[in-house]
Amino acid sequence: MTTFDDRERAFETKFARDEEMAFRVTARRNRLLGQWAAAKMNLTPEETDAYAKAVVQADFEESGDEDVIRKLFGDLTAAGVEIDDAAVRKAVEDMTVEARRQLIEAQ
Repeated sequence: MTTFDDRERAFETKFARDEEMAFRVTARRNRLLGQWAAAKMNLTPEETDAYAKAVVQADFEESGDEDVIRKLFGDLTAAGVEIDDAAVRKAVEDMTVEARRQLIEAQ
């Protein structure tokens, strides 16, 4: 039975590691998205840092990416930035790849 127990523990460990990595990628991505949007809105460095944190917090409103996309799109249009929903979604995809790359390189 120990072989099965060892396999079960290994799968549980891998699952936990994968979930942690997914969480870290999402958090990093949201921070990068906040910095991207802040640059488009011409925010100061202090405002950029605060805004990036606000985007990370916005992700906890509901599951999925729609809460972050809504926040980014709403804030960008309110600031007078000409952007459409597709451009925001493309930025989400691009920043996901960049966040994953940064975390892999950091290991």
